[in-house]
Amino acid sequence: MNLGRREFLQTLAAASACGFLHSLPASGSSLYEFAPFGHVRLLHITDSHAQLNPVYYREPHVNIGVGDSRGRPPHIVGDQFSEYFSISPSTPSAYAFTYSNFSELAEKFGKVGGFAYMKTLVDRLRQDYGSERTLLLDGGDSWQGTGTALWTRGMEMVKASNILGVDIATGHWEFTYTPEEFRANLEAFDGAFIAQNIFLTEDALFDEKPVFDEDTGHAFQPYVMKSLGGRDIAIIGQAFPYTPIANPRRNIPDWTFGIRGEEMQDLVDRIRATEKPDAVILLSHNGMDVDLKLAGIVTGIDAILGGHTHDAVPTAIQVKNSQGTTLVTNAGSNGKFVGVLDLEIAKSGVKGFQYRLLPVFGNYLDADARMQEFIDRSREPYANVLDEKLAVTESLLFRRGNFNGTFDELVCRALRHNTDAQIALSPGFRWGTSVVPGEAITMEDVLAQTAMTYPETYTREMSGETIKLILEDVADNSFNTDPFYQQGGDMVRVQGLTYTIEPANSFGKRISNLRLDNGELIEANKNYMVAGWATVGEISPGPPVWEVVADYLRNQGVVRVDRVNQPELVLGANNPGVGMWDMT
Repeated sequence: MNLGRREFLQTLAAASACGFLHSLPASGSSLYEFAPFGHVRLLHITDSHAQLNPVYYREPHVNIGVGDSRGRPPHIVGDQFSEYFSISPSTPSAYAFTYSNFSELAEKFGKVGGFAYMKTLVDRLRQDYGSERTLLLDGGDSWQGTGTALWTRGMEMVKASNILGVDIATGHWEFTYTPEEFRANLEAFDGAFIAQNIFLTEDALFDEKPVFDEDTGHAFQPYVMKSLGGRDIAIIGQAFPYTPIANPRRNIPDWTFGIRGEEMQDLVDRIRATEKPDAVILLSHNGMDVDLKLAGIVTGIDAILGGHTHDAVPTAIQVKNSQGTTLVTNAGSNGKFVGVLDLEIAKSGVKGFQYRLLPVFGNYLDADARMQEFIDRSREPYANVLDEKLAVTESLLFRRGNFNGTFDELVCRALRHNTDAQIALSPGFRWGTSVVPGEAITMEDVLAQTAMTYPETYTREMSGETIKLILEDVADNSFNTDPFYQQGGDMVRVQGLTYTIEPANSFGKRISNLRLDNGELIEANKNYMVAGWATVGEISPGPPVWEVVADYLRNQGVVRVDRVNQPELVLGANNPGVGMWDMT
């Protein structure tokens, strides 16, 4: 589906006329006040990345869409985003959904998220609607992203999810623990873990590895049926399709992934024919562009609750296909939002909907006592390490965006510090919280950027040809005009290197004019010393990156990042996915 701005606004107008859409409130006190609608309520969280405590999290100032995605949600940022969705400036909603005036609004509205506050909100949303008619769905990337999650091998987050009351989940970074650790976490999880797109390999089937269905080869339950207030709802799971490419294959040797659109269509048809549900929902970790394309191809799905790309989109996008319409949503990240989808269901199926994406503000919610007690107890053994103040920042530190963020700059500085590396490369991860100017950078903040199971650093020689190929490969993953070939993540972060990028070009033709900081043109057949971390192949020999960054910050005392290493962008005029390159 190719929704232009005019068509999208017409859709919003039509939805508003039917009473299914409401404008975002200007005041925080009214964020959580709205009348229930319909017969079934689906609550959705995704990409919390183990952030149990409230955080600062700056939304991107660069989120470029190419092809049909250009200028379409989620590829709109800053003030243009606010205009598109009619968000008033300097309101809680402007703070939650955009990067505009972030530091100023952070001081005004405080931190967001935190599972104790989320628990209070989730319980309220259940009680107001009726617990028997409500489900809480987790779109994945919940077990990874902090030091405590890493040190407990994800178990901390499993226990937190159980207290929160997660009914159904799928995954991505959950698979970066060892198979044994992953299985132990699943055993402890009270909800259902579903994924229609993960199958055992032939060798794993022959070796009689654990499998949900030997006949189909599904490694996990592909879907679940739930009866909510007399309505039967089918929930299908879709794990991140490119996990073995984006993350180390060694942790998932027995499974194959993929988008598997044809298998999904067959599954939807079979569920419709045999289970006769009142609604079919896809809990997805595809990324929003993939979900938008999938919604136009696979028929019979009423709504896709999506994640992976960390896009916070305040409305449900309606995508037409050959047999009807599918709603597509994406619920942000880092515990910052709870999506609320209320469905009106008639004999013929879903008749109407109401959708809200609610920011979780501690200023307007009370902390749940049981969840807070668990968080405090879980954190206590590690508090001395987590609370260490490494340096003070004079700049806003953030990661989110297609290219370098200011925290990425610090990571790259640390990688090059006291080495002979001319260039630093850091992965384009989307996870990682923000630190506002004037605050101490703690070890917990560093771990929020780096805590993962393959953190080892390296320093090695690379040819200019290899460096360009790396940039071209990552650019194709990020900016391929066919969303089904976008394999996750943003552009690799770089330092000591500048380049020009034309995102709309084809593979091999996006990257040019590679130069060292001194202006020297990088030559294809010349070698350069490069520092980096997080290789998905063989384990690198260097220390964990968090040790490297922490040592660097301790030596600095005070840090300031006045600019980010941005490439020269070659885009069409007035691209709404590009905002100001400011540090505030």
